[in-house]
Amino acid sequence: MEIFLIVLSFLILSGFVAMLIYTYPISKKVYKEQLVKTNPEKWSRVCSAPENEEQIKMWNEGIKWANAHKQCMTEVEIENDGLKLFGEYYDFGNQRCVIIIPGRCECLVYSYYFAAPYKEAGFNVLVIDTRCHGKSEGIYNTIGVKESTDIIAWSKLMSERFDNKEVWYHGICIGTASAIFAMINKDCPNYVKGFVTEGCFVSFRETFKQHMVADKRPLFPVLDLVMLQINIHTKTNVYKDKPIKTIKKLKKDARVLFLYGEKDIFSLPQKSQKLFNACSAEDKKLVWFSKGGHSHLRINNSEEYDKAIINFFKG
Repeated sequence: MEIFLIVLSFLILSGFVAMLIYTYPISKKVYKEQLVKTNPEKWSRVCSAPENEEQIKMWNEGIKWANAHKQCMTEVEIENDGLKLFGEYYDFGNQRCVIIIPGRCECLVYSYYFAAPYKEAGFNVLVIDTRCHGKSEGIYNTIGVKESTDIIAWSKLMSERFDNKEVWYHGICIGTASAIFAMINKDCPNYVKGFVTEGCFVSFRETFKQHMVADKRPLFPVLDLVMLQINIHTKTNVYKDKPIKTIKKLKKDARVLFLYGEKDIFSLPQKSQKLFNACSAEDKKLVWFSKGGHSHLRINNSEEYDKAIINFFKG
């Protein structure tokens, strides 16, 4: 019996090692495809999903908004963590500014689409190319961790150069992770008051798993091998650095508006509710939308979406 157990254990271990050897190259390929800027054209200032009708409509409406306000725009840049980062600042003569932080694969042109309600609510607007996107330098996506220090640097520029008295964030998906990590950082200025989030995930592993399911990719052990690749290349720990943990550390006086879709398959509604519940900010609000997929809430609920933002800041 002992010999049988030893042989069985050896076979199981050998099979597991063989599976790791076989799937590790697959995980490297997935990682490079999804999280590494492998050439200058990748994640540039072009529409990320030209085959998607809603995405194209958002893109075109955003460009129309930017063109209508180009007289208010100043091109801006900063250097942080050894990287040159680029953005556009729209000055409407207000004393507070929103920094729109787009999701993975998106550039600042994508963010134009979300600017309109903020202008109406009395904000100046900064749209940015996050590191390794658009014109900004960088190779690796760090799931919002190192990007959060970029956001702090942008916040300081908004205050010191453009004299904004308050800075707020609007994060789409992974953009919110950057916002949360920024706000719990000891270097985050007091004039950063809060954020609006659309479709933030509880953890990057969770949302990446949902993407792999949608793409019909094998989960085990590829998913966690991709997470390992993130750690190897960026020193980011996806099991430690996740919104569901860090949002509990927000200051009590922060203000947070959560915008979520009931049909979101990447930031699942039940998970989203847990993130809202975990948020330590005393002034927080959750608004659900019945129409629209992940990051496509405004295009399906334009009036309600904008009203939720405007009313939040009027309140």
